[in-house]
Amino acid sequence: MNVLLEIAIGLGGILLSLINIYIWIIIINALLSFVNPDPYNPIVQLLNRVTQPAYNLVRKFIPTTFNGLDLAPLIIIIVLQVLMVIMSSFLRNL
Repeated sequence: MNVLLEIAIGLGGILLSLINIYIWIIIINALLSFVNPDPYNPIVQLLNRVTQPAYNLVRKFIPTTFNGLDLAPLIIIIVLQVLMVIMSSFLRNL
């Protein structure tokens, strides 16, 4: 039983790291949107392909445009941060 607990804690740590990486990807994509990067750049295309599904999911349920500013990245980051706090608290109590 102790081995399964260690595996669960390890997988939880990996999941927390992946969520943290995704948060940074969202931040980078949001900052790049202010400078209007080249849409044919492969890095910009990758960032858009990774973040657009999450943005579209949020936009489907919540109007995110406020005075020309898209708040979808902020909403996603807040939700992911709350998820990280809940998961880390759960993993600490195991």
